[in-house]
Amino acid sequence: MSVYSSSGSFAAPADSLTVPEFMLDNPFLQPDSIDPSKPDWVCLIDDTTDHRMRFSEVGRRCMIFATSLTHYIGALQGGLPIAHCISLADYPICCWAAHRLGGIIAYVYMTDIMFLSLHLTPQSYELSHDGRRDGYLDAAKRAGLSKYRTIMMDANVGSEYPTLDSLVAYGKTLPPFSQPALSPGEAKTKVAFMGVSSGTTGLPKEIAVCISHYNVIVNILQTEAFNQVYDPQLEWAEKRYRPGDVCSGGQKFHSHLPSADHRFIMTLVVTKHFKFEKMLDSIARYRITNLMIVPPQALLICKHPAVQRYDISSIRACMIGAAPISAELTQSLLRMLPGIHLGQGYGMTETCGTVSMFPVSPKVAVLGSGGKLVPGTLAKVVKSDGTLGSIGERGELYIQGPQVTLGYYKNTEGNDASYTDRWLRTGDEACFDEDGNLFIVDRIKELIKVKGFQVAPAELEGHLLDHAHVADAAVIGVPDDFSGELPFAFILLKPHIASEAKDDAQALEKVKDSIFKHVSATKSPYKWLKGGIEFVEVIPKSPSGKILRRLLREQLAVSRAKLLLPPEDATPHLFL
Repeated sequence: MSVYSSSGSFAAPADSLTVPEFMLDNPFLQPDSIDPSKPDWVCLIDDTTDHRMRFSEVGRRCMIFATSLTHYIGALQGGLPIAHCISLADYPICCWAAHRLGGIIAYVYMTDIMFLSLHLTPQSYELSHDGRRDGYLDAAKRAGLSKYRTIMMDANVGSEYPTLDSLVAYGKTLPPFSQPALSPGEAKTKVAFMGVSSGTTGLPKEIAVCISHYNVIVNILQTEAFNQVYDPQLEWAEKRYRPGDVCSGGQKFHSHLPSADHRFIMTLVVTKHFKFEKMLDSIARYRITNLMIVPPQALLICKHPAVQRYDISSIRACMIGAAPISAELTQSLLRMLPGIHLGQGYGMTETCGTVSMFPVSPKVAVLGSGGKLVPGTLAKVVKSDGTLGSIGERGELYIQGPQVTLGYYKNTEGNDASYTDRWLRTGDEACFDEDGNLFIVDRIKELIKVKGFQVAPAELEGHLLDHAHVADAAVIGVPDDFSGELPFAFILLKPHIASEAKDDAQALEKVKDSIFKHVSATKSPYKWLKGGIEFVEVIPKSPSGKILRRLLREQLAVSRAKLLLPPEDATPHLFL
């Protein structure tokens, strides 16, 4: 098989709809099983304040905020970006209000300050909150924005900045706003979101992916169809997403996360800052049924002692995304949460989110798999020699489908490299099995090449997590004159082991030897940790849980450079 295709289908939406029209304004777009009057359920909970918003309130608040913005800053026609880095219950309201005015939401993190400096315009507005204000004001200054073009989401009384609540109060005094209609086909080209990406082919961090309204709507419908959310043939006991379920929002919002939960008639619990015990408390307090997490959080559930103090028995389904997880970690989660729906999905900013998910049946995904392609998606595996990979053969994953985004903002080089002949080059090494399950091996640029063999860091990291003393692990390749590269592991020990061996060099060497043998006993010789093992206090990761290998390489280079320096009291020598 040269090209892999999804099974099933989804109902394609009109190509003139904006995201808020799709979500809030068109009862006829809802599935037949939903009352056209739209049941007024609690759809958002802010777990910091315990504030709860019903569907009707979300719609009203969104329209009132849009009305206020038309008078306060004028219409955003022309696609002027609004930037934010917030995980609050008002997040979808801000997004959809901006969309009603023709604006763009650029969702970023504090680590993406440079992104703001590069892409904000003097006409942009920022949506921020108190905890992020200083960093964003710095970015606004670099971009030439006035500090008064910042709207605070949760500012204290007396703030010098306009607040969301004050603008909503102002909007209530104004005549209703009417959203301009899009022309047929315009939703496919009109940008709704700009998301920061590291690029599919190793491009710089400060690139922006342009995501259309159509991309978002289609991806919601693909996800809905794949999970058989409204399939009358699927028994209630087998459903993964049910009306009335409670879903974790986590710290990271992507463009359509709140939208999907709204469509599924679920309640979304929104968390501003991730703290593990806070997450456990929210699961117990709100009886969360559907958990959406990243690999570091999955690891904590398996290994953190605090889990025993909380009732997390309400969890019925767990979706893990953002980075691959190993078969070993999957099995550990199943021991902690037996009987749940458990698996991974695969997607990226360039695909508006979802490319594949684990099917509703069986409840547990094939170990190590990213699931199967969602409806309307095509994929192919391109080997290093340019030929197409068949079942089991590895190569770079290419994706085609209506969820593939418009490209990078003002980045011709990136578009030429990644968006080729209607296919998106993902930059991920992958393969398919005979049942159509997708396996992501690793980022192509992160693969370690040992004597011509390719070693996937994720494979070794998953194996290392199975060691009794290891709390977390990261693997990189280090140069070697003979082999080209060798695997090098950074190990975060479990607290009690780290404490016991802290000042005992001999004990640390025994632990290191045990870890080395853990790999060499089961893996091929070219996968052994011959590059070395280093114990660290933290494994650096992005907010989505991806290991920041670049920082680890820099850290290792610095530590090795220090070993080459002479002692401070050494007598200088003159070499002739």
